[in-house]
Amino acid sequence: MGLTASVLAVDAGNSKTDVAVVAADGSVLATARGGGFRPPVVGVEAAVDVIADAVGQAFTAAGVGWVDHVSACLANADLPVEEQQLAAALHARAWGAEVEVRNDTFAVLRTGVTEPRGVAVVCGAGINCVGMRPDGRTARFPALGRISGDWGGGWGLAEEALWHAARAEDGRGTDTDLARVLPRHFGLPSMYALIEALHLADIAVARRHELTPVLFATAAAGDPVARSLVDRLADEVVSMATVALTRLDLLDEETPVLLGGSVLAARHPQLDDGVRELLAARAPKAVPRVVTASPVLGAALLGLDRAGASAEVQARTRAYYEA
Repeated sequence: MGLTASVLAVDAGNSKTDVAVVAADGSVLATARGGGFRPPVVGVEAAVDVIADAVGQAFTAAGVGWVDHVSACLANADLPVEEQQLAAALHARAWGAEVEVRNDTFAVLRTGVTEPRGVAVVCGAGINCVGMRPDGRTARFPALGRISGDWGGGWGLAEEALWHAARAEDGRGTDTDLARVLPRHFGLPSMYALIEALHLADIAVARRHELTPVLFATAAAGDPVARSLVDRLADEVVSMATVALTRLDLLDEETPVLLGGSVLAARHPQLDDGVRELLAARAPKAVPRVVTASPVLGAALLGLDRAGASAEVQARTRAYYEA
């Protein structure tokens, strides 16, 4: 007799979707990858269709058509009402008896800890932070951009770099090498030319994210303006983590603070050192650690938590992804 499929784990981000079918003993029966999950752009049903394609592949490979529990950590599930709407959409697909939807930042957090206890800050295209305790208490932020008080993320850094570079070139701001290296990245002679190309869509909007690595390289070369932006990001990361620790009464306990997302996982020395130094000053008991394992592991572990799985079962799932 084959192994019983216990959990369908889903980690759906803006750029890709990973799914895994996990057996009751923690064995990973099958995995699959799909496209980006973007309900604000394409609508909920079309976004869930992307997940469905990957789920279909994984179910076929595992030889199953149903699981006990669907554990989905989804980008754009920023508010409880959005989690409820997305949970209803996933439940309608009849993949499992129970469906639980969380923001995808929870997947990064659970990936990096051996129990559901700690805080995670994710900095990729955007920035977000969540925390949890084994008793079910959580801390989170709306993470909707500037309207919810956020600053940072790869997209936000690119926008800030463009702002400072434009003002440096026309004389309104401090001189910075960003005014020269940003247009050079696209083979253009000036910020004016880059501004025109972006405004007229000669350069696709999506390509703005390419400027974030340019910003970090410029900061590493010593440019004061670029360095100030990296320092501000470190401050934002630590501010979010400290608030989450405080809300969960974890500030005075040794607690893991997981750092994930493409910007933090890159471990740029100035940013990485800045985060650790500020955490040591504001939350001395916090234990920072960069998460590199696939976040779908966290979604799977959250599902196994819900199923009451033993530490041995969870270790088997973790070993699959950390081997």
